[in-house]
Amino acid sequence: MSLGDFISKQFIRVIQWNEPEDGVLAYRYPMQDMEIENGGQLTVRETQMAAFINEGRIADVFGPGLHTLNTRNLPILTDLMNWSKDFESPFKSDVYFFSTRLQMNQKWGTGTPVTIRDKEFGAVRLRAYGTYAYRIADPRVFFTQVSGTRDVYFVADLEDQLRAMIVERMAGAFAESNVSFLDMAQNQSALAAKIADAMKPGFANLGLEMSQFVVESVSLPEELQKVMDQRIGMSMAGDIGRLTQFEAAESLEEAAQNPGGTAGVGVGLGAGAAMAQSMMGQVASGQARGVAAAGAKFCSECGKPVPVGAKFCPDCGKQQ
Repeated sequence: MSLGDFISKQFIRVIQWNEPEDGVLAYRYPMQDMEIENGGQLTVRETQMAAFINEGRIADVFGPGLHTLNTRNLPILTDLMNWSKDFESPFKSDVYFFSTRLQMNQKWGTGTPVTIRDKEFGAVRLRAYGTYAYRIADPRVFFTQVSGTRDVYFVADLEDQLRAMIVERMAGAFAESNVSFLDMAQNQSALAAKIADAMKPGFANLGLEMSQFVVESVSLPEELQKVMDQRIGMSMAGDIGRLTQFEAAESLEEAAQNPGGTAGVGVGLGAGAAMAQSMMGQVASGQARGVAAAGAKFCSECGKPVPVGAKFCPDCGKQQ
């Protein structure tokens, strides 16, 4: 390089980054073949960190504040580039900014139902979804494990991996919780805390920190939900007889609300017959229990109960 080229060459005196949009995790400062002036200023804003990269290797990391760039506060970069203590010339190095603010309202959910063991129902398949929030906590780890030397790294580039990790940990946390599906709704906060604890080491391995995890809903697939509804209905009815009476009563109420329709008449007749049959069965059963309690005998011809002292069967007329 000639003296004229050196004098005309532009040097970077101030390095700073204003986040242009949401969702950016890492950003490479554009050098455009320019060199950084020794003694220049590096501005790192709140919710940011900056790192100097030399030939793909991460060197010095800076937190929020105004930093003067020289060999005294770039010790690792100085060592990597074999600078002497009195180095005063401009230098070239890549600078990356990392956003450390919370990435809020990130969505997670099970793409397909997850099978777990349930202490009450055996094996069940569950769907779940919710939200979480995280931030970059260690730029060194994030750079080496995730973003690398890309010019820009977005939240969207990472969400699939994080979602898969969450679903994997979620299945284990649900299984270990020993909470029945019917009790999960009232234990969602405890389940969320358990899943978050299981997730934190995995996030830390990527240089991230999980700050919030919410389970918004836990549900069954549609076909299993129908079975669950039937079981709940049977439990509420008590037994099949009571369920039949309950359905018949509902049919009568529906028919009563529509007395002019033929469908209502049919429903009413059918429901009435069902209820009458049920009531007659109960009356006959009660009569038989009453006769048995009184010590009466039964007709040898038709088997119907014969009142005490009767000489003929009241049903078939056979002499007793």
